Amino acid sequence: MSENISKTLQDIIDALEPLTAEERLQKIVSLYSEGVVFSTSLGQEDQAITYMIAKQKLPIEIFTLDTGRLFQETYELIDKTIARYKVPVKVYFPNAARVEEMVNAKGPNSFYESVENRKECCFIRKVEPLNRALQGAKIWITGLRADQSANRNEVKVAEYDAARNLIKINPLIDWTFEQLLQYLATNNIPYNTLHDKGFLSIGCQPCTRAIEPGEDIRAGRWWWETSQKECGLHGVKA
Repeated sequence: MSENISKTLQDIIDALEPLTAEERLQKIVSLYSEGVVFSTSLGQEDQAITYMIAKQKLPIEIFTLDTGRLFQETYELIDKTIARYKVPVKVYFPNAARVEEMVNAKGPNSFYESVENRKECCFIRKVEPLNRALQGAKIWITGLRADQSANRNEVKVAEYDAARNLIKINPLIDWTFEQLLQYLATNNIPYNTLHDKGFLSIGCQPCTRAIEPGEDIRAGRWWWETSQKECGLHGVKA
């Protein structure tokens, strides 16, 4: 990281840390008039941020990734969110040729066979489309929270993504799960009905299960693996 980028990043961190999540979004668009995008997976955190963007009519592009293996409940939530907040949600799909090549070579469920296969599937279906969505962006807003997993407890309100040469903003990074649930309830924010059935972290349908009482919030993701429960979207090694 260059000295200039390091200073810019620290200035942003200093500016955002004392603020509320809504104020953090306002501050970012005051600093960057264009090139601010928000990636939503339709999770509870992302639904809260979508509400904040819509409520404040902020000039932030919202997009999501359709891997082709999502739950029907996730698709229903996309429709409900667009209808409720009257905001466009751009959808990015994986490269069809890459998916066809992988499935024809290894079958439709190769991700169960090895961590390497699972990483390949995540890369083709999620990481590549994300990279396309972020091309030209200056600021990438995410719904990361520090207590989502042990991998994320060192994440700050702003980070530099060297691979994509942009700054990542995590406005909910210091929120607890209880704060999040209270915010959703207070503002009557729509969320995925699977959350009420024990699916606390929701990804692709074949790679997500409900968690048991006492399990980590991401235990239902790639449950057959002994890995760090990440797919590579946020640069955390899987």
